Amino acid sequence: MLKIFLFLYQWLIAFPILLFMTAFTAIFTVCTMPWKNSEPVHKVQQLWSRLFFWLFFMNAEVEGEENLVPGQSYVFVSNHQSLFDVWLIYGWLPVIFKWIMKAELRKVPFIGFGCAAAGHIFIERTHLKQAKHSIEKAKQTLTGGVSVVVFPEGTRSADGKVQEFKAGAFQVALDLDLPVVPLTLIGPYNVLPRNAALVRPAQRVKLVIGKPVDITPYIAPDDADRQTKKEMQHQAMELLRSEIITTMEREDRLMS
Repeated sequence: MLKIFLFLYQWLIAFPILLFMTAFTAIFTVCTMPWKNSEPVHKVQQLWSRLFFWLFFMNAEVEGEENLVPGQSYVFVSNHQSLFDVWLIYGWLPVIFKWIMKAELRKVPFIGFGCAAAGHIFIERTHLKQAKHSIEKAKQTLTGGVSVVVFPEGTRSADGKVQEFKAGAFQVALDLDLPVVPLTLIGPYNVLPRNAALVRPAQRVKLVIGKPVDITPYIAPDDADRQTKKEMQHQAMELLRSEIITTMEREDRLMS
């Protein structure tokens, strides 16, 4: 009986409201393009994300806000469990930021033009030259505390565990030459696993903001050979990946 109620509520009430609010937020973002990095515009976008949680009777915990210095721009590297990751980060990460997104997402109705208007960074993964041009363009806007978020796994985890980081996505983050902060998402996989048709409400969801990680010892000099650069990049990826895994294991122990 409860499953029937949830199905009817989610598909007849919650999802239509969210679809309308997504379209409204996209149009609002386009109309406010000149102020896309302003706090009031960010608050409206943040409210849109939190609405996804409230309509499914959920809230989120946040830990580690004290690790961020006001006015400093960062590269946030996050694990990727669910579609709810986007709304968790957008709704509760306490900074103005841009997503690094697959270029294919530009074609999604409302989402595509809304994200373009907001200044999010679309990366053409199969064209290195275009990707580098996008990064150079992004550097001009990532100042004064405006940061960037990337999912280096490249796609949502099939089992909730942290997958291997993709070298391309991670290199994009490194190329921005900003302090790197791990984000650990706890619980979104339980709320909406990959390919699930219904949201599972009343799950614990948490965003853990880690301390900035110094990866400069793992950045190879320009004159290093290709193999050395690849090995050092892998070490940097594993350093950040292990930070996220350690935080997830800690949270599991606290909950058990």
